[in-house]
Amino acid sequence: MSGQTFDVVVIGAGPVGEVAAERAARGGLKVALVEHERFGGECSYWACIPSKALLRPGNLLAAAKRVPGVPVGDRIDPAAVFARRDWFTGKGDDSGQVDWARGAGIEPVRGHGVLTGEREVTVDGDRVLTARHAVIVCTGSVPSKPSIPGLDTIRPWGSREATSASSVPGRLGVLGGGVVGVEMAQAFASLGSEVHLVISGPRPLPRNAEFAGDLVLAGLREAGVEVHTDSGVSKVAAGESGTTLTLKDGSTLVVDEFLVATGRRPATAGLERFGIEPGHPLETDDTGRVSAVDGGWLFAAGDVTGRAPLTHQGKYGARAAGDTVAALAAGTPVSTEAWSRFTATADHHAVPQVVFTDPEVAAVGLADARPGSADRVVDIDIAVAGSSLHADGYTGKARMVVDTERNVLLGVTFVGQDVSELLHSATIAIVGEVPLDRLWHAVPSFPTISEVWLRLLEAYGL
Repeated sequence: MSGQTFDVVVIGAGPVGEVAAERAARGGLKVALVEHERFGGECSYWACIPSKALLRPGNLLAAAKRVPGVPVGDRIDPAAVFARRDWFTGKGDDSGQVDWARGAGIEPVRGHGVLTGEREVTVDGDRVLTARHAVIVCTGSVPSKPSIPGLDTIRPWGSREATSASSVPGRLGVLGGGVVGVEMAQAFASLGSEVHLVISGPRPLPRNAEFAGDLVLAGLREAGVEVHTDSGVSKVAAGESGTTLTLKDGSTLVVDEFLVATGRRPATAGLERFGIEPGHPLETDDTGRVSAVDGGWLFAAGDVTGRAPLTHQGKYGARAAGDTVAALAAGTPVSTEAWSRFTATADHHAVPQVVFTDPEVAAVGLADARPGSADRVVDIDIAVAGSSLHADGYTGKARMVVDTERNVLLGVTFVGQDVSELLHSATIAIVGEVPLDRLWHAVPSFPTISEVWLRLLEAYGL
């Protein structure tokens, strides 16, 4: 076996691992970054980047149709959409990310890295990397596959197959009403597929405010998606004419491709020797240190921790972990107080997320009042001069959740066309704990959709 010693070894070179490695290297440490697939990871090649590239043309076409006088057709060119998606993903070529790592002073290591001992990572079974200070695990998550009779007799799509597809299936079945399910259902409907979305509840996006799910449900149906609510797939069978899906009520659908989008779980296989069961998260404190492993040498960030499984939150946690490791190595004091540069405090209070459907869902913080609290929820329609000018018949809603005892925001949800760019203002207000009577003086420009802030505060009584 060959061996090398580094100050830090990072396992997983997705966006989260890249940030953790870069922050540690910036702190003067010698860093190895290990990846068994593509440098750049899930988000860059199979998730948020290609998914938004697939969704944007359909959303833009729908938006153009809402403004009279804009010359617009009724069809999208799938080949052009796929080509643009491929440009953003580089068709899977990760050489640019490898070059970036080297330029940042990071040693890229290709291969499957496994923790084989304290501060020890073995790559492909024969190359041992030893870390003087820390190992940071950024291995992300893997799809959760449901137990459906017959599913193992076909080759179902997962999110990777959907976002990397190079042709449009005539008939697409989608199981799951989460973000992947609704986004891909809408994307392929806009590209020309006959789409059937099967969800277990009365509306999609069950973790969001109910009105968000209701408006997205209406948007999906307007886009031509057949949504089967309060349902499920009880059996799958392959046939000459396609794949037959038997639904919960006994009815059947025949589809050409079947996308299973039923969630993901932390990629923690191989950590049993450290007391971590496969699929269970690597629980960390806010600095990224793994609490179940003694010695303080093991850190983790991103989906593998189960904290806030979103790319931007993973990168945020990676900044905290990388900075913490670098500071400890240098003998610099590390503050574990909330909101310090070494702690991912926002994971608990202010996690923003956008669902890029039409309408978009943009939410941060709480979706509803806390049980038994004095929180107040304010709901209004997004009906301001800015939205009326933005699109004829603009339909949208906004909610804010207020801690009435401290007079600060705990959560904000916007649903409507092009609301995603409103979200950061809400995130700032929540993280900064801006009192509502001070927020009142943040005057929104006229005529913009941001006027909804004024209407929310007026509805609250200011």
